[in-house]
Amino acid sequence: MELWSADVYYARRPHTYPSGENNPPMKNVFSRRGFVSSTGLVATSFAASTHALAWLPQPQPPDEASPIRLGVASYTFRNFNRAQLLGFLKQLGISAVNLKDVKDHLPSDPQQEAAALADYAAAGIKPHAAGTVYFDKNEDADIRNKFEYCKRAGISVVVAGDPGVETLPRIEKFVREYDIQLAIHNHGPEDKLWHSPLDVLKAVKDLDPRIGCCIDVGHTVRAGTDVVQAIHEAGPRLFNVHMKDLANFQEKDSQVAVGEGKMPVPRIFQALVAIGYKGFVDLEYEIHPDDPMPGAIASFAYMRGVLAGLGYTTPR
Repeated sequence: MELWSADVYYARRPHTYPSGENNPPMKNVFSRRGFVSSTGLVATSFAASTHALAWLPQPQPPDEASPIRLGVASYTFRNFNRAQLLGFLKQLGISAVNLKDVKDHLPSDPQQEAAALADYAAAGIKPHAAGTVYFDKNEDADIRNKFEYCKRAGISVVVAGDPGVETLPRIEKFVREYDIQLAIHNHGPEDKLWHSPLDVLKAVKDLDPRIGCCIDVGHTVRAGTDVVQAIHEAGPRLFNVHMKDLANFQEKDSQVAVGEGKMPVPRIFQALVAIGYKGFVDLEYEIHPDDPMPGAIASFAYMRGVLAGLGYTTPR
């Protein structure tokens, strides 16, 4: 598959934008074409409108390495096997991945897991998180099995789905034993427990500091929470970010490529820098599961463009 920049993609592929029009809607701040050209970004576009950039801080010195590290949630490629996933990561210029036990991305069987890890190492891919991992049993044996799964992979963050509040003290014992961070993933209004990162923070405030949040920005805004405020409130308890974009913050099915919707990506990145965030921002592109690459390519082009506009360079 040829690696297209976002501009080339929009030029070659018919596309309907959230407005229903054939042409991209104008945005008040940071339109996609303001960020992306055939090389991935256009730095000069940021000087075009001082009004649009008036709220930005003084740019960082040119060529400063980005403090924001971009990765991929392998769930984006849930309909593709590990060999295909590796090919997609190479095309995207991404070497960090949040792996899930889906297809053969990171199997829970120890021998199969070892084979997968050998493939990633050979390709220069570093797994940095696992998940979403579901803690649906309040039992030592089940919890230990999941921490062993992450330990074998050398993973420092387990992204946790729906652990019950009553299970957290038991999980805390394993967080301490294995020295692995637990990042509880919020799933929006439909989630019985964790609608918003703020719900997570209330529940974990008295627990080990290695228990905190994975902020899914899409589910956060659908829960009616200001995602930038949530990042600041999470502070050192923020261990992972799942990035996506929505055309309508009230509609789960309005997901679009990052930069094409309403998500305040520049402000999100600024907030992460402000809190000294050390984790990864993982693209979780959940739509078009049989053809995710065009949206993934466009999303990374936009995010890299945002970082360039903030004065940072990102590795390719």
